[in-house]
Amino acid sequence: MKRVRSTLHAFPLRSIALATCFATASGLTWAQDEDATTEQLLEGIQNGEQVEISLPDPEKQLPLDDLRKFTEVFSRIKDAYVEEVDDRKLLESAIKGMLSDLDPHSTYLAPKDYEELEESTSGEFGGLGIEVGMENGFVKVIAPIDDTPAQKAGVMAGDLIIKLDEKPVKGMSLEEAVQLMRGKPGSILTLTIMREGESAPIEIDVERDIIKVTSVKSRMLENGYGYVRITQFQADTGSQFKDALSGLENELGRDLDGLIIDLRNNPGGVLQAAVESADALLDEGLIVYTEGRIQSSRLRFSARAGDVMEGTPIVVLINGGSASASEILAGALQDHERAVVMGTKSFGKGSVQTVIPLDETHAIKMTTARYYTPDGRSIQATGIKPDIEVRPAELKELDSQPFFTEADLSGHLEGQNEGQQLEGESEAEGASGGSPADRDYQLRSALNLLKGIRILNSNKQDKAEGSDQ
Repeated sequence: MKRVRSTLHAFPLRSIALATCFATASGLTWAQDEDATTEQLLEGIQNGEQVEISLPDPEKQLPLDDLRKFTEVFSRIKDAYVEEVDDRKLLESAIKGMLSDLDPHSTYLAPKDYEELEESTSGEFGGLGIEVGMENGFVKVIAPIDDTPAQKAGVMAGDLIIKLDEKPVKGMSLEEAVQLMRGKPGSILTLTIMREGESAPIEIDVERDIIKVTSVKSRMLENGYGYVRITQFQADTGSQFKDALSGLENELGRDLDGLIIDLRNNPGGVLQAAVESADALLDEGLIVYTEGRIQSSRLRFSARAGDVMEGTPIVVLINGGSASASEILAGALQDHERAVVMGTKSFGKGSVQTVIPLDETHAIKMTTARYYTPDGRSIQATGIKPDIEVRPAELKELDSQPFFTEADLSGHLEGQNEGQQLEGESEAEGASGGSPADRDYQLRSALNLLKGIRILNSNKQDKAEGSDQ
């Protein structure tokens, strides 16, 4: 007697119709193969042959009870919702729910969302100019972008937006909230926010505008000390960063004595741009690596030979608004001991999102990996801890009157360099009067640290030259 062997797949009748909605080309082939196997099975039974049926491993199958629950909810909404809803809208909402419930960064991208994502990475888009996420059902400001309406109006990192105009945010998806924040340039949006340290909500009126983000800004703080501010990482930020470093050294006419890289309130952006920026300052070694379930999400990025700053001391400034790609740059420089990281702990977004196109106009943005610093530290939910913690503070001159010194005494012995010292002090006072570091405590602390490093290095060099002689 011929023996026919088959694996039996059983589905409840109600589930079959819905399952066809999710069929793909590969699923269609699977269905055809199943039909052929079923025909072979029936022929064997009719011919009186012995039939063996192997049941599938239950752990590898769809949970049928949950699938029944899904189709039941689908059917109830279709039949009883107050307004008629078509199948396409319901299925799209189901997809959105599947992704948004995974983590705050996975989402379904409809055509308009897909377009807006491309705009944000290119550096020009319409809106308020804030990077946002979700926290406890409210929109949380990760960071306002420099020189945008939101920053100028006083929106701060860490603010919780509870109302947009008169519409409560609670219950909205992040995509719905972002849509409300976008609008015609010149129109006003009132943000009602909760801020740490404030006992009552604050209302801030923000005028929408076309947001054009310059991702890299640079200037000389004092003679010999450069400052580079990276507002966010766009596709061309890496090349802009290297150009800014070259421009500072050309302006000075020699190598810098120290460099400050300001990543405060930098919400992140393009991973490759952060890698290129780190590569410019490292001679060799790992910059960042990612780990995920699929092979394509396991990546390693290493530095090529050549530090464009040739060992110039660097301080990196971070705070709670520094996220994602900015944490990659700070973490790489910290692990390689190429820079001192100063400020407060960063945001802690250590996951990688991949945009997976579904067709020409739709895609999903899904978290596919976690990234790790060269030393194997995961940043996710822990952030980068600064080497030196410096909290923001207001600068106030406490001693405006000069001290009474030896030089003020009548008939004092004249010092050998007294005249030169007084002249140098007056020049220094005039030069430091308008420095941005005088208004920014964290920036001043970074500058003072670089000056201290330079003094120590100069003393070591002088002693080495003296011993050689």
